[in-house]
This record gives sequence, structure tokens and C-alpha cells, in this order.
Amino acid sequence: MSDHFFVVTGGPGAGKTSLITELARRGFHTIPESGRAIIREEMANGGIALPWADRTAYAERMLQQNLHAYSAAQALPSPVIFDRGIPDIMGYLTLCGLPVPPYVTATAEKTRYNRRVFLAPFWDAIFEQDAERKQTRAEAEATCTVLRETYTALE
Repeated sequence: MSDHFFVVTGGPGAGKTSLITELARRGFHTIPESGRAIIREEMANGGIALPWADRTAYAERMLQQNLHAYSAAQALPSPVIFDRGIPDIMGYLTLCGLPVPPYVTATAEKTRYNRRVFLAPFWDAIFEQDAERKQTRAEAEATCTVLRETYTALE
């Protein structure tokens, strides 16, 4: 377990990225969310590893990017704050009604963060959809619930 790796998670539009951006501005080491970067890449290249196209391919891309970020963060002084963690992929697959492959669960169990996970609850007043965030309010709330359950199960 990497006690100096902290995850901020929650549903879309809860303010996670804004919080992490402010922490980075204040000098903390932060790791950005992989999902939006993948969506931008896929859209620019005409790819299908997107949450509204091939969800399994999207989850696989997130896993690979998150593993790379986790490995690269080992060289950073503590603390390191992640915008989502590997268990978020398990939550995403669960939310989509897709099976969580055993290797994803094993990776989440092996690639650990600090036990204290920061969960940003759904915040209706700031929730907005955009070209990359197409989830509804109900989906955003459900995401928060599933992520709470996913991280709790991994304790």
C-alpha cells in the first residue's frame, strides 16, 4: 500500500477536478483523471474507446493509463493526490452492467492507495453536462453510490 497516495473520487460533476486543480496550485503533487484525456484522444482520432461506444475498451484504456500514472507517481515526494483511482474502473464497469474481469479486481487489490479515500458527493448546484461528460444527474448520483460501495469493499 502506498500510504502517501490519496484518491479523490465521486460522480461526475462533483467538483473533484476543481479541488485537485486548486491543490496543485498550492504545491501538492497531483495526478489528473485519465477518463477525460482518453475521451479527448479517442474523439480526435475517431476512436471507439469511449463511454458511449465501446465501454470495455474505454475501461481497459483507463486501467492502462492509471497503472502508468501510479507507477510514475512512485518517484514523487508525498503526498500525491489522484483524480480517481484504479478502483474507479471497477465501479465504472459495475455501473455499466458489465462484468469486472478478475484481473481488474486483482490489480485494484494489489495497486493500493491510502485507506482514506475522499468521496465528493453529487452536488446538483455545480453539475453540468458537456461534450465529454454526458451522464445525467441520476447517473452522476448512481456513480457516487457505486464508488462508495466499491472502495468500501476493497478495505
